[in-house]
Amino acid sequence: MKGLKLIRGLKELKGKAPASVAGGRADAGEGMVNAQVVQNSRRRRRLTWLTATAGVALLTVSIIGAHKQYVEANTDVYYRVLLHGKEIGTLSDKSRLNTLFEEKRQAYQEKYPNEVMVLQTDGITTEAARSYKPVIDNEGTIDKLDGLLKAYAVGVQLVVDGKAVGIVKDQETASAVLQGVKAHYISGEKKASDAPQLKQTAALSGSASSGDKVESADIREPLSILPVKADPNKVMDTEEAIKALTEGVEAPLLYTVQEGDTISSIAGRYGITQKEIFRNNPEVKELTLQIGDELKLTVPQPPITVVTMEKATERIVTEPQVIVRTSELLPKGKTKVVRPGQTGLKEMQYRLTKENGEVVKEEWLGQTVLRASLPEVVYRGTKIAHQASGSFAWPVTGAVISSTFGERWGRIHKGVDLVSGNRTIKAADAGTVSFAGVQHGYGNVVIVNHGNGYETYYGHLSKISVSVGQKVEQGSQLGIMGNTGRSTGTHLHFEIRKSGTAMNPMKYLQ
Repeated sequence: MKGLKLIRGLKELKGKAPASVAGGRADAGEGMVNAQVVQNSRRRRRLTWLTATAGVALLTVSIIGAHKQYVEANTDVYYRVLLHGKEIGTLSDKSRLNTLFEEKRQAYQEKYPNEVMVLQTDGITTEAARSYKPVIDNEGTIDKLDGLLKAYAVGVQLVVDGKAVGIVKDQETASAVLQGVKAHYISGEKKASDAPQLKQTAALSGSASSGDKVESADIREPLSILPVKADPNKVMDTEEAIKALTEGVEAPLLYTVQEGDTISSIAGRYGITQKEIFRNNPEVKELTLQIGDELKLTVPQPPITVVTMEKATERIVTEPQVIVRTSELLPKGKTKVVRPGQTGLKEMQYRLTKENGEVVKEEWLGQTVLRASLPEVVYRGTKIAHQASGSFAWPVTGAVISSTFGERWGRIHKGVDLVSGNRTIKAADAGTVSFAGVQHGYGNVVIVNHGNGYETYYGHLSKISVSVGQKVEQGSQLGIMGNTGRSTGTHLHFEIRKSGTAMNPMKYLQ
């Protein structure tokens, strides 16, 4: 109000000033007195203008100050929410963003309780700002962010031979999976229906097979475990990962037929039907299947190969030695058992190399006699030259068994395979050579008829030293060890047949 009065007074002085000056001019006679009055009047007017100007300035400052206070009172601090530098909304309080993050993380963790969930907030930032009466959209911004926020599971990826095969929760789970895969293929720890067991041979009495002892179990392929950000739906638990690594996925396989294989045994080994084998191999017939034939199969192939070394033992019943004694009291060709024999028991030791539970190598380590057999004593009439003694000697000196007799790991083997540094093949007992030549599968083979219901076979010879009809004594040379016929290396295939039926040679060899 004071400012308004000052302005009004200035206006009144401005109106009076010309009249005073004019009066001064008209009254020239007033002289020096009037001059002094005029001078004083000018001073008063100058002072009045200065005072008025100061008042106007004060009023202006007051108005500006009041406006600034008003603006300050209506200016707010808010936060711009940016996604990769681009504004997507505004918030009045930055804590709202942190609250949303925590709620979203907890929601994902509750949805996937078995995983460690991490919210993806990369690229989301806030920037403080000030503005006069800003438009803040808390709800809209939160809703937009809620739809954008995603989460991932912390995991590790199993990589086999450069190929990713699965994701599990952590390093500890990965280690448990690998141990579980090894255990799956170790005899005695996997399901009995899947575990390859030593089959009972003709010499077993029904309770002779013992458990295997695992010496080592290793994974052949290079393996790495890498941390990854994973889709929680693709993280496997321990059992799922073991199943994936042991069952694999179906893929083509070219299978080479081996000794003792049949269409049904191959189908059973790979869990497929015989129809599938014949459909993929229309030219193959069951009766014409030969060692070395190749079959096209589509079978599950695990991505991991577990190689195990196991020691296996097997007890077999041994047949008694037959001791023949001559007697002049008996007619020629007649025999009489004077002391019945008794069977014995021995334990065979093997080392087995397996790949995913399938035997790929068998090594005979030795044998232990648990109960010696009691020989059978037979009296026979006057001994005739070249007549069998009733006992069988080893057909090769220093022999090592490379493959045993019977149904073993899914294959039929009618004899034993022997290898030795001494390759001279000798007759196991006296008799007559009934065949000396080539037979399918055996290559060069000699068959000796011992005249007592027994025959012996000597296969894969490189050279035959006898002829049909020739009489031989026990230990007589029959030929040289070789690799003829269906053979995978130089060895002797030796069989003992009784009345045409293949017997286990280990029951008779002394």
